[in-house]
Parts: sequence; C-alpha cells; structure tokens
Amino acid sequence: SEDVLSKDAGECAICLEELQQGDTIARLPCLCIYHKGQVFLRMLIKFHKVAFVDCIDEWFEVNRSCPEHPSD
Repeated sequence: SEDVLSKDAGECAICLEELQQGDTIARLPCLCIYHKGQVFLRMLIKFHKVAFVDCIDEWFEVNRSCPEHPSD
C-alpha cells in the first residue's frame, strides 16, 4: 500500500537513501517499506548529477518478492 512516511525510518534497501519524513513509501505485506514514486538521489549532489529512481516500482519490474524477504 502507498503511504507518506510520518517519521524518519532508516535506509531504503533498494536505493540506499534515507527514508525521510514526508517521503512517499510503499508498505509491503511483510511490513517492509521502500520509496514509492520518484526519489531524488541526494548523494549525487556532490557530483553535480541529478538522478531519480522509483525504487520498489523498478524492483517489481524484475522481481515479485520483497528485497529483504525473497522467500515470502
């Protein structure tokens, strides 16, 4: 399900960016959360690059399971 994160929640296991308050997230049935929709990769600022990823949407294009619980 899609939701907005109410507080910082560590690192997204897909893009390795921080899950920050206000980010749009997807919560899987196993309760893991990942960025949902376009996320600006903040770590690329120092290299003067702009990049966007869709995290869980892109993951599900090639995988149909949770990145952290592949056997579920």
